[in-house]
Amino acid sequence: MTSDAPASSQSDQLPEDRSLMILDDDAPFRQRLARAMEKRGFDVIAVESVAEATEEVRRAAPAFGVIDMRLEDGNGLDVVELIHDKRPDARVVMLTGYGNIATAVAAVKRGAVDYLAKPADPDDVEKALLSSSDENPEPPENPMSADRVRWEHILRVYELCDRNVSETARRLNMHRRTLQRILAKRSPR
Repeated sequence: MTSDAPASSQSDQLPEDRSLMILDDDAPFRQRLARAMEKRGFDVIAVESVAEATEEVRRAAPAFGVIDMRLEDGNGLDVVELIHDKRPDARVVMLTGYGNIATAVAAVKRGAVDYLAKPADPDDVEKALLSSSDENPEPPENPMSADRVRWEHILRVYELCDRNVSETARRLNMHRRTLQRILAKRSPR
């Protein structure tokens, strides 16, 4: 009988179904995360634009969401708000490669339960989605090193600049040769 108590208290806080929307315009990341979350028992709908996500939410709002902040056709915050309006019990995690306190606060105000930096580990995403609202999520067991976070940021800007070294260096306020040396090395652990 004691084993039923935690399950019932958890079901009070978590949606019954395991439908999950992943909204991210980075196709390889979206596909990897979708596969990982399907292995964890979620029914995944993976979309790449605010327009596509809006259409899906209006058709059937998901129980869970993993939403990227900045997208080519808009802001993921609008999708978080729409999901929360259509389904108040939905649990949404905001993802971004451009983390700062102001956007984290905005995400939570619009209904997100947590805010994670990209590239997020699927285990961290699952913990954030399934944690109860009155408990703080545990810190990641294997957080990325500062060097790895820097590397990921540089690569993201490099990809956004269509692999143009000069433009990437300009946007990062970095000398072009320094950037070339960084890109020539292996990624840090």
